[in-house]
Amino acid sequence: MAETLYDDGRIVCDDDGLVIRWYYLWGSKRIPYRSIRSVDQRPLTRVRGKWRIWGSGDLQHWYNLDPHRPSKETALELDVGGRVRPTITPDDPEAVGRILAQHGAG
Repeated sequence: MAETLYDDGRIVCDDDGLVIRWYYLWGSKRIPYRSIRSVDQRPLTRVRGKWRIWGSGDLQHWYNLDPHRPSKETALELDVGGRVRPTITPDDPEAVGRILAQHGAG
């Protein structure tokens, strides 16, 4: 079993990859670190997802369910090689960014 490096209830990083809980209506999305081409840290604004609780407003960025997103300031946009970029708002984006960088993601 992989060791958990970060877990805030919505975002989990372990030895093998990132798990985005409540990505789909029916469950989680697991992304192996090797599949993440780049990670961009973005400020959350009215136009860029601050009020997006779940889903997509532009069909390019997909936000997992996070009812606390309006109170957060930073999102991490993941390029996984497809048209849609998973966009996450971990409670500690700096910690998740470090873990992703340490595992060669982005």
